[in-house]
Amino acid sequence: MDDIEDLVVGAGAPPGFRLPLSSVGVNLKKKRNDKFYQTQDSPSPKIPGTQTIYIKTFGCSHNQSDSEYMAGQLSAFGYSLSDNPQEADLWLINTCTVKSPSQSAMDTLIAKCKIAKKPLVVAGCVPQGSRDLKELEGISIVGVQQIDRVVEVVEETLKGHEVRLLNRKTLPVLDLPKVRRNKFVEILPINVGCLGACTYCKTKHARGHLGSYTIDSLVGRVKSVIADGVKEIWLSSEDTGAYGRDIGVNLPILLNAIVSELPPDASTMLRIGMTNPPFMLEHLKEIAEVLCHPCVYSFLHVPVQSGSDAVLSAMNREYTESEFRTVVDTLIELVPGMQIATDIICGFPGETNEDFAQTVSLIKKYKFPQVHISQFYPRPGTPAARMKKVPSAVVKKRSRELTSVFEAFTPYNGMEGRIERIWITEVAADGIHLVGHTKGYVQVLVVAPESMLGVSAIVKITSVGRWSVFGEVMETINHKNHKSVSRKDTGEDKFSPCSNACESYECTREPEPCACCGPESCVGQTPLEESAASRNSMFPEDLNSRYLIGWLLRKRKNHANKRVEGEIASGSKRKQEWTQGSIGEWSVVDKALLGGMLASFFAIMALLILLGIRSMRSN
Repeated sequence: MDDIEDLVVGAGAPPGFRLPLSSVGVNLKKKRNDKFYQTQDSPSPKIPGTQTIYIKTFGCSHNQSDSEYMAGQLSAFGYSLSDNPQEADLWLINTCTVKSPSQSAMDTLIAKCKIAKKPLVVAGCVPQGSRDLKELEGISIVGVQQIDRVVEVVEETLKGHEVRLLNRKTLPVLDLPKVRRNKFVEILPINVGCLGACTYCKTKHARGHLGSYTIDSLVGRVKSVIADGVKEIWLSSEDTGAYGRDIGVNLPILLNAIVSELPPDASTMLRIGMTNPPFMLEHLKEIAEVLCHPCVYSFLHVPVQSGSDAVLSAMNREYTESEFRTVVDTLIELVPGMQIATDIICGFPGETNEDFAQTVSLIKKYKFPQVHISQFYPRPGTPAARMKKVPSAVVKKRSRELTSVFEAFTPYNGMEGRIERIWITEVAADGIHLVGHTKGYVQVLVVAPESMLGVSAIVKITSVGRWSVFGEVMETINHKNHKSVSRKDTGEDKFSPCSNACESYECTREPEPCACCGPESCVGQTPLEESAASRNSMFPEDLNSRYLIGWLLRKRKNHANKRVEGEIASGSKRKQEWTQGSIGEWSVVDKALLGGMLASFFAIMALLILLGIRSMRSN
């Protein structure tokens, strides 16, 4: 079917404007028996804009932003949004074409939708890059650059029409209505498409050539979302480093323009999105300078994909392993506390054992805190799909081996006891902790009320895990009057005398020793509550018992923290199951603690019985 084209003469309809049926081209479905596909002469048709929409998103943060824009427009026109597909009148699936599993998940969801007899709209990279897929026959489609017309497509689909909008014209404007999944996080697309031609990538087929938003439009959006109360701005695109090359500017110019608009108290932070190495090399020092700014996370996602130059050449990645090292070494040298994430594809066609060994060596050298490891998936229509494949068993073996190497790293060792400033933006998957991030974007889990969402705080790191660290809130920063609210103000333990070092908004730093105290005082230690006299009054047995039970309790707390971290890392959202599991699943420490308590109980009972017997005999 041909794409819908506006027939309105002049400047065209405004974004989100719902054109009447006579103004667009549609296909009328032959089957009209389903209750959701009602004809115009139906006795009780639903009023447009009163139905409920279920939106499912696959893929990257750019896709998530597109879904938020589509949700915003639908909500603005009166549609209700629901996370429950069963209660929805229409399903909207925003798809990803990067990997085969994502597309397979889309196929499964489409099949479920058909079984449920729900009207369906498919958006995203899959229909844009593969519009003739058999699975998309008879389904309405919204292209990646037509998200500003999603209301039209939904409305016509609910009437029983098949609608397809795929032609690219201009970029959707940035000031469309938006419903953020996290109200404190704005995902800001700075460009679409890329300048690369990677042999394995299907996204280029969907997103196309580079198209950048102007600096003025992006800065205007930043001002708007800060006024809305956003606390994190994520710059997103298929390649952030390529920004502006099609309009005569570059990434450092954009970053400096955005940073100049961020609040000076660092109440809103900027996170720079994924950047490929080739375009980083030209502006390394300028970007490093931006990453040092107090309002910018010292974190960057730089995908390497392979540590072998032969494989990188086959991928057409346009850089060498040595150039990637230059990027990483320079950023680590120039940016204090710099954290770098990267990607690896295992089993790319032609990858030898030696090639893979070079990749493992690269990962071992830098011990990246985050490595996204995936097996090679041939995508239809890409050059790599026609290359000779590595046997599947070998690909899986290499993926497991590299994963084992990566998971053996302990990137956060040494953080325990440190004082950090964090920005809290979400509730953890366990439903108990809140999630914050340090300036280096290290995930910190704290137990705090949800009223602290959107707040910046000073925390003491109490323990570390593999994927995140645990912290205790010492102070919250009040951005309105630039004051800190300490635990002293709430009657709790006094914060370290070195807290003024953190209040300067120079974030993610270890406190410097103060003239008034030694370095031990600068980690927010709690004063000992018992006096020397009360300690000396204890019997040695009581003292040993106290220390043993205290040690067991601390071990149990650390064990629970590790369990929580595992739950959150795996994305579990079953708070009730977690709570039940924490009671029902007994570890060695749990059993030892319980055994000690039972032994003490029986000893006391035996002593009481013995005293009773002696008392009876004496009488």
